Amino acid sequence: MTMRAVVLDAPGPVTDLHIRELPVPEPAEGWVRIKVKAFGLNRSELHTRLGLAEGVTFPRVLGIEAVGVVDADPSGTYAADQQVMAMMGGMGRVFDGGYAEYTCVPRSQIVPFKSELDWAVLGAVPEMLQTANGSLTVGLDAQPGQRLLIRGGTSSVGLAAAILAKRIGMTVLATTRSEAKAEAMARAGVDHVLVDDGDVAVQVRRLFPAGVDAALELVGTPTLPDTLRATRVHGTVCFTGMLSNEWIVKDFYPIHYLPAGVRLTAYSGDAADLSPEVLQSYLDDVAAGRAAVPLDRVFELDQVREAHAFMESDGAKGKLVVVT
Repeated sequence: MTMRAVVLDAPGPVTDLHIRELPVPEPAEGWVRIKVKAFGLNRSELHTRLGLAEGVTFPRVLGIEAVGVVDADPSGTYAADQQVMAMMGGMGRVFDGGYAEYTCVPRSQIVPFKSELDWAVLGAVPEMLQTANGSLTVGLDAQPGQRLLIRGGTSSVGLAAAILAKRIGMTVLATTRSEAKAEAMARAGVDHVLVDDGDVAVQVRRLFPAGVDAALELVGTPTLPDTLRATRVHGTVCFTGMLSNEWIVKDFYPIHYLPAGVRLTAYSGDAADLSPEVLQSYLDDVAAGRAAVPLDRVFELDQVREAHAFMESDGAKGKLVVVT
């Protein structure tokens, strides 16, 4: 039996993404085969395609996440057709990932759920929710009533973080480089949309002279110093994203780089950081209209090159999803 999958033979342009017929993979001991219904696009896969990711072997089926139903579980832990999300743990880097009609993943990378939401909507959730939730809880210890700055507010993680932050009662400030994206941010619950002019700290302190309590850095090291300056004494900045493709601080001198009393941490999680309870609660809230999924565009598998090009152009106002 064969399947269609998106294969990258070596780093390169979008034209190096090829849809090929491959054998349907067999799950090893401790692994589960998933019939993929949809998968989200991530900057991680863009980094892999551009040759910026470490530890990747080629040829490789990309994709650090997928949603679908269990097709085979040798251990019997999951019943056939159980809805699941899979993410991280080497997907799309050290073993073939979610850009395919079937994928095999370690059982530890699976989070089960039950939902009648459309597969395209569900496909936007795994990595986006895991990263946003982990950044707020583990990275920032976010609390009701706090003021949160999201740097990179129109990214899928940024929009998801805004939605989650509003659910716990935070005041949300978020940045964008384009005023045209302000409406999408407002729909996510952002209280103050800031057009990024390179000096966001000044804008923040006009609104809140002491600075924000917490800041989520999703752009990368080019904007990190400004984000730190926007944060109050004893406030926390969590470095999570690298939309700029820059993540190294050169010649780091802490006393010069860090404002006095401002804390800098980071978040990089895994499937284990997203509990089935948190996932199910979020999906139930979406189904009931109490929360939203920031889904921008949906593509077919044959349109994966177009989808990658759009991701690379930074034109998205939310998550990009491919349905199989």
